[in-house]
Amino acid sequence: MTIADQIRTKLAVLNPEHLELLNESHMHAGPATDSHFKLVLVSAAFNGQRVVARHQQIYKLLAAELQGPVHALALHLYSPDEWQQATVPPSPQCQGGH
Repeated sequence: MTIADQIRTKLAVLNPEHLELLNESHMHAGPATDSHFKLVLVSAAFNGQRVVARHQQIYKLLAAELQGPVHALALHLYSPDEWQQATVPPSPQCQGGH
């Protein structure tokens, strides 16, 4: 199972209405191929939660991946109502990247 598959499997507990997991490792310096990801996740589990609490929830679910192969994880987390108005920002270029 790939790192991306592991992440998707763990995030399934949030019953996402929308989940995008983009591997952005190619945009960064270094040999790691599964180290930088961008996550866009829409879930009713985020209703009434502050942004910090949402991030903490994801960090807890993905603790093993974040301590191991995943070096960076950009989080864009929305409730279903927020998703209707959302614009997901593009990822910045890595300063040491290609």
